[in-house]
Amino acid sequence: MFNLNGRVALITGGSRGIGRAIALRLAEHGMDVVVNYVRHKKDAQFTATEVEKLGQKCLTVKANVAKEQDVVHMFETIQQEFGRVDVLVSNAASGVLKPALELTERHWNWAMDINARALLSLVQLGLPLMREGSRVIAVSSLGSIRAIQNYTTVGASKAALESLVRHLAVELGPKGIRVNTVSAGAVDTDALKKFPNRDEILEGAMSRTPLGRLTTPDDVADVALFLCSNLADMIQGQVVTVDGGYAIMG
Repeated sequence: MFNLNGRVALITGGSRGIGRAIALRLAEHGMDVVVNYVRHKKDAQFTATEVEKLGQKCLTVKANVAKEQDVVHMFETIQQEFGRVDVLVSNAASGVLKPALELTERHWNWAMDINARALLSLVQLGLPLMREGSRVIAVSSLGSIRAIQNYTTVGASKAALESLVRHLAVELGPKGIRVNTVSAGAVDTDALKKFPNRDEILEGAMSRTPLGRLTTPDDVADVALFLCSNLADMIQGQVVTVDGGYAIMG
């Protein structure tokens, strides 16, 4: 069921956190991996080393997914190295943590370009390397449906991302390509360290999670693996929430 030998996965923002966990989980089950990064070259190289320890190939590619020319170059590199993309994970994310009334046009465009529009560019430019049975997975967060302090641009962009997934699912379904979203609860990654109220967020999530612990990057990676398998063949255009029940607590 989880034998993915001979397939190739591209994970944007794959150098750390959830992206790294997905890269390693897919490599554990036979996939070669392309790790995309922008600034964290050493982290990307570390992820590549860990993938290679699992017996799989790993290509690291520096590219800003908000810049179409970077994405073009990335897929040219993948074409030369592997000639295919079987799984496309849109995980790279960024945004400015400010109250809504302090946001500028630049802040808004920054988040929308990286967190939402990038998926469209990735699919449009990556489609020639994909085939029937390929998977597209977008990584979202609960901020797409909930109001979180200082999370306005990221939350709005994640909502746009989830909507885009539904539209892509309709268009790519006839081609046999599955498109879905994994939405993570509060995960203690490097990204969360940028929140001034990080400790409060984690404590609140822990106390309100029915399963009694925080979501980990590995939890998210497990669901990504499931969506890549034939067990998920009839899941299309959906948001799969991984949060231990936190979201249902209101």
